[in-house]
Amino acid sequence: MRSVTYSMSVSLDGYIVGPDGDFGWTAPDEEVFRFAIDEIRGVGVHLMGRRLYETMLYWETADQDPSLDDSLLEWTALWKPLPKVVFSTTLSAVQGAARLASGGLGEEIERLRAEPGTGDIALGGATLAAEAAASGLIDEYRVRVYPVLVGGGIPFFPQRERRVNLELAETRTFRSRVVYLRYRVAR
Repeated sequence: MRSVTYSMSVSLDGYIVGPDGDFGWTAPDEEVFRFAIDEIRGVGVHLMGRRLYETMLYWETADQDPSLDDSLLEWTALWKPLPKVVFSTTLSAVQGAARLASGGLGEEIERLRAEPGTGDIALGGATLAAEAAASGLIDEYRVRVYPVLVGGGIPFFPQRERRVNLELAETRTFRSRVVYLRYRVAR
């Protein structure tokens, strides 16, 4: 069965976006970006909310930018054809390899797990991940912790009164002091 993963960059105080909406502090250096490229290779489908979808739209045409270096072109070549499912109540259409979700998050994940395919079912965006976490749908949390305190904003972890036990599966410290933590949900 395909795993559902939630992978994002986070400040040490637990936020993916600061109180002013800024997430520029998550810009990866070459080593962390290479790691993200390798991680996306293991994704079979990416589920996201409207805000993340709109942020990532840049990559639908990024390959037309002659100033992109090889690693950005490699990311674009992987991201652009990757199947994406967008959860939105305001969008009526999406572009590229994306489709609007036809059901609820649990239904979509159940369907994707049941159909043949390889690669993880990746979740993107805190709101969607909070819904998945509340329903016990996440199998792995993958966190790139940046050495910064932003003091508020959008939290990585949902504020739920539900305990989830985790098993540490992998750690890595990058030269930039970013720390990667991968936890499996203990079932």
